[in-house]
Amino acid sequence: MYRVQLNNFEGPLDLLLFFIKRDELDIYDIPISYITKQFLEYVHVLEELDLDVASEFILMASMLMSIKARMMLPREDSEDDELDESDPRYELVQRLLEYKRYKEMSEKMADMDEETRKKYMRGYPEADIVEKQATGEALQDVTMFDLIAAFKKVLQDIERKNIVHHVEKVSTTVEEQAEFVLNRLQEYGKQTFMEVCSTLKNKIYVVVTFLAVLEMIKEQQINLFLEDDDPTKFYIDLKPVDEIIGA
Repeated sequence: MYRVQLNNFEGPLDLLLFFIKRDELDIYDIPISYITKQFLEYVHVLEELDLDVASEFILMASMLMSIKARMMLPREDSEDDELDESDPRYELVQRLLEYKRYKEMSEKMADMDEETRKKYMRGYPEADIVEKQATGEALQDVTMFDLIAAFKKVLQDIERKNIVHHVEKVSTTVEEQAEFVLNRLQEYGKQTFMEVCSTLKNKIYVVVTFLAVLEMIKEQQINLFLEDDDPTKFYIDLKPVDEIIGA
């Protein structure tokens, strides 16, 4: 079976922090019913894409369900507004806070490493000969979860349009859809993922096209751009030739 793995797809705690940041939730007062629903929807999308849904995602889903059930039981009202150990969410919040600290520290260390690289030169003093500097827009941070959000929205739009379903055999491959994406970009230039999929009428074509986009990102054939801070409207564009040569 076809599998796609990306380095920035870190795990269930990263997904929970993605929800908290996206929806501006209070990490000390997590709406457990809402976040459980969001988490399970994303797990179902991952399963539909046939990505490896690791055991830690299943474990986190069961943990959220357990917390949700315990939140429904009557509890004594606490006079203190702070989260205490009797709250079913306590353990989850502590894990999220610890993970968030490590994540922020790793980002700081990465910045320090980048700054250090600028201070200490490599042994070969001659400058690289580059005919032309790579041009183009600065890439915004687009995470795996942003891509899944856009994919999920496209699927929902298609399901709303196609109320009547006809059973038919549809045969396509990742390579064919990658060629389809390249042809679209060459003909129309930079497009959103929704625009690329606008002519696709079958759900299976959207799924395989999304896998083709992931594979093209992995092979560094295309760039991603995020505009208006809306992760469901990310743009796809071909890498400039000089950027590919520079890489």
